[in-house]
Amino acid sequence: MTEQHRLELRPITAAETDQAVGVLSRGMLDNPGHVAAFGSDPERRQARLARMFGGLFAVIDDRPKVGVFEGDRMVGFASGSTPGRCRLGPLQQARAGLAMIGHGPASLVRVLRWQGTWAGQDPDRPHHHFGPIAVDAGRQGQGIGSLLMTAFTEQWDRAGEAAYLETDKPENLAFYRRHGFEVITEGPVLGRPNWFLWRDPRS
Repeated sequence: MTEQHRLELRPITAAETDQAVGVLSRGMLDNPGHVAAFGSDPERRQARLARMFGGLFAVIDDRPKVGVFEGDRMVGFASGSTPGRCRLGPLQQARAGLAMIGHGPASLVRVLRWQGTWAGQDPDRPHHHFGPIAVDAGRQGQGIGSLLMTAFTEQWDRAGEAAYLETDKPENLAFYRRHGFEVITEGPVLGRPNWFLWRDPRS
């Protein structure tokens, strides 16, 4: 009989960054936008996602990062930026761009188009920008995502502050709505539908 571990939610340490990158690259492997950006081969796509998320961690040291752990193993991860901090500065953009060079020119162009479209939708109103969030492959539907979401929504509610996120998976919409988000607009990104959602405890 295998030993069962209780799920623990806590901030991650710098030493656990590789685990977080693994959760993100596996848990978001089949997202429509990632298939569009990085191609249909799962192994190559996962390697490129790992490189992209590794580059992201290099420039978001100031953002809250939370993991769900089962024993020593991370099975879920989420992060987000605080109001006024969701847009990368010029130096951060340059560092993130360097991390993506290894994707190859075609993938790099698609990623830049994707990120540019998302940036154009970012509301001007003050907000927490939530994401990325992922639950490891094979662990979805077990309440791990709700643990992560609740950790953030409780903080936003205490502060009385709004939050915003994007998703390219229609099956995620019901999940986000259960946690108080509503779609404010939608549109194609790399030919795939995307939804942009807003949550405000004051409304």
